[in-house]
Amino acid sequence: MDDRVRKRIYLFYAAGVVNLLIGCYVLFFARGIVPEDKFQIIVLFFLGFAALDFWMPVLIKKKWAADQAKLEAQRKAPASQPKQK
Repeated sequence: MDDRVRKRIYLFYAAGVVNLLIGCYVLFFARGIVPEDKFQIIVLFFLGFAALDFWMPVLIKKKWAADQAKLEAQRKAPASQPKQK
């Protein structure tokens, strides 16, 4: 896998961990500080982005695998066809 793709995946995982930690912190420690309606929005915001940050690497890996299969098919296709004059 390309280093840029691998780095992007690791950054998404790191952002997911940060969002998850902040969401859990708000969930457990900010209930008495923040009004209830804002509390729910904040918790859903951070946990939603954590879920998104953990889902994006899956999509990136699938896209990378599909692109590699497409490149491999293009590489094999001209070799199997005879040259025309």
